[in-house]
This record gives sequence, C-alpha cells and structure tokens, in this order.
Amino acid sequence: MPRNRDFSHEDSNGVAAGVALICHVPYRIDISCPSHDALDRLVQLGALDIEPVHDGIAAIIPDGVTLDSVIGALGVASVVASPAVGRDDGSVWLLSSRTVRIGSLVIVPPGVAAPPDTLRLSDSTAFGTGHHPTTALCIEALEEALSVGVPDAILDVGTGSGVLALTALIKGVPRAVGLDIDADSLRIAAEHARLNNLEHRLQLVLGGPDAVDSAWQLVVANVLAAPLIEMAPVLVRRVAGHGRLILSGIPWSLESEVLRTYQRLGMRHIRSETAAGWTLLVVQASW
Repeated sequence: MPRNRDFSHEDSNGVAAGVALICHVPYRIDISCPSHDALDRLVQLGALDIEPVHDGIAAIIPDGVTLDSVIGALGVASVVASPAVGRDDGSVWLLSSRTVRIGSLVIVPPGVAAPPDTLRLSDSTAFGTGHHPTTALCIEALEEALSVGVPDAILDVGTGSGVLALTALIKGVPRAVGLDIDADSLRIAAEHARLNNLEHRLQLVLGGPDAVDSAWQLVVANVLAAPLIEMAPVLVRRVAGHGRLILSGIPWSLESEVLRTYQRLGMRHIRSETAAGWTLLVVQASW
C-alpha cells in the first residue's frame, strides 16, 4: 500500500489544498488562529487526536475526510497538512506521547514528573505504548493474575517495547523473560529496562517460544490471532502445571477459533475480555 502523500500544492488563495490521498492512513493538520468553535468542528469531523500548539491547533484527521472538507468545515484561510506519525506500529494515532493510566499502573514519557512505581517508556517504533486496547487488556489481566499470586518469573512472548514484562517487574515479579523475533524491539525493550532501573531482572531473547525451554507459571502473549494459533503447541509447553496463559491481539471475531486451538491442547478457559473490537483470553493449564 502506498504510504506517500503530496502536500505541496496550494490553490490561488494560498490554501494547502492539494492533498493526494493515495494511501489509507490519517494525516495531520495545523491551524493558525482557529475560530472559537474549531475544537467542536474537529470533533464532528472525527479527528483522532487534537492538541493546542503555539498559536493554533493541531489535529489528526482520518484519511476518509478530505482536506477540502476540513477547510470548508472550519472556515479558515490556511491549513497546513502533513503526514501523521503512527504509534504502536501505525495502529494508534496520537500527536505526541502522553501519560496513560491502566488499572493501577501509570505509564509516562521520560522526563515527566511521576510517583514511584511508574513505568517510563520512550517514544519508539516498538509496539506497546500503553495506548492500544490490547496492551491495556493485558496489563489489567496481569494485575488480576498477580492479585491471586506472584510467580517467581514471567514469560512475555512478543515483548515489543517490553511494556508487559516491565509491568510485571514493577508489580513485584522477581524476574521476566521477554521474547521477540524483531531485534530492534529487543534493543528498545532493553533501553526501557535501563530507563526504569530493571535491566538486571529482565532477560531478552531473540526468537519465539521455541527459543527457550523452561516452563512458567505465568505467560503472556500479545501478538495476533494467526501467530497465536501457529505457535500454540510450543507456547502451551512453556506453561507450567496449573499455570496461567494470557493471550491478546485477537480480533473479537476470531476469539472462538483461538480458544478452540488452546482447549484442544489442554488449556481450560478462565475468562475473556473485549475492548474496541479486540479480545483477550485467559486460559489455564489443566495438568
């Protein structure tokens, strides 16, 4: 899918109107001296994020809304459009990183004043900023699991930014192992571990669940439905007796297919949670 836009053309009134909407990603607009009702009008247009900037407003506009429509709705003489920057591998669209609270966990950007036991994450390309619903579902499920009992270690499959492994460490798990098939994600996760003074408790391994050979009482895998199904036989072997497995990244329409796969392998369904079209499954070893 093409990801380039042409924002260079201006009409006779100096309005940046020549947006070549050739790709299906949102775009950013910057408005100088907005009207008093500009915020309301941007909300009505379906803006994905809005922030005050300098002497104006910035917003992220869905790709289905043309720049001409935005200009007409706002009644302004000048709108500057530019490519938006996606977070969480282009699945979350925010103008800037910001503090987010999930359950009792607070995730903040570096340099922001925050209380102890706060998780600091830098803005990076790795998945796991805390803003995606699958991450929030996993953190809530982790907190629930740890309220029952704190294991000696946790396995995080597809660790990305390291957000889930680091959350577990902050919540009292002594040790975590994070797996990822992307070396850049492991580098970013290592940076986040150092940023939170947790590098000595987090082990990072390049590969999937077949790259390790131990078993854990608590395993979390926030990936996608297809790899969850494909890796199921190996992933189940990483769960210790009566251990708990948290699975996320599952579109709600595929929940039953993923669940059946793990039930055939001896996992017992504990519960499911759904948010914004994504489902999390919690299953437990029957052995």
